[in-house]
Amino acid sequence: MNDLIYNKPWILKRADPYVYKHTDGWYYFTASMPEFDSIPLRKSRTLHGLANAQENIIWKKHESGIMGAHIWAPELHYLDGKWYIYFAAGETENIWKIRPYVLECSDKDPTKGKWIEKGSMQCADEDEFSFRAFSLDATVFENLGKYYFVWAEKVGVGKQISNLYIAEMENPYKLKTVQVLLTTPDYDWERKGFWVNEGPAIIKRGDKIYLTYSASETGIDYCVGMLSTDASKDLLDPRSWSKERYPVLQSDSERNIYGPGHNSFTKDEDGNDIMVYHARNETTIHGNPLYVANRHAMLMRITWDENNRPVFLYR
Repeated sequence: MNDLIYNKPWILKRADPYVYKHTDGWYYFTASMPEFDSIPLRKSRTLHGLANAQENIIWKKHESGIMGAHIWAPELHYLDGKWYIYFAAGETENIWKIRPYVLECSDKDPTKGKWIEKGSMQCADEDEFSFRAFSLDATVFENLGKYYFVWAEKVGVGKQISNLYIAEMENPYKLKTVQVLLTTPDYDWERKGFWVNEGPAIIKRGDKIYLTYSASETGIDYCVGMLSTDASKDLLDPRSWSKERYPVLQSDSERNIYGPGHNSFTKDEDGNDIMVYHARNETTIHGNPLYVANRHAMLMRITWDENNRPVFLYR
């Protein structure tokens, strides 16, 4: 894969990048648009080709009401023979009332197919807590025949705290179990500007499951932490997960990479593990970093140590 450029801007002005490689070999890319007003989707036969592939806008925000503002962090998944996009959105009249929503497509090609709104993600019937407050950054993964939903949700008062939660899924748009707290911002590097754990992503190796997440505010202090567990353990038991004491990826001034985070994982055509993440190439941010369109999608080659743990290095 000599044509891939690692740890350099790959797709400009696309934050929260998500790449999915389907079983037929096609690569799909989606991300947050700079205007936070729509969901893009592009596809290519190669990972490299996504950079210049046609970008199709498969859905636009509502002019009023729910799903009317802050269209954030879409992810594309293929479940039960259909395509699903999970994304976060606010309301036109209350832009910070962020909740997770679901789109569904039954057609073969999701870039050209018809997308149907399934509404907000539904919690389990007995769950009195999930999606009641600021909720976003949902991802889905499978383990031993069960599907799990992981997302960020704020609790508390004042600036509030963004935690990560997990639940088993009943179907692609409803949870089967009550939420379980996975991680809260325990350490100083997770508390810069805001106390944040968000942007979960899953990568597997052997019988190990690794969950990366992003921490702190979205400027240069943004960084990546990690949890891990064994595939055979009860994933809904918080004690099954171990949390890294220090970030596994953070800003690197020598390489001009600042605020790396909100990543996803894929494989290149040779089967090598690739981390897809966003970062900035400048330290000075004028105004709210959330609205400065200088977060670019980048690629990183993931290697593994002798204990089958991922190694995140700028090379």
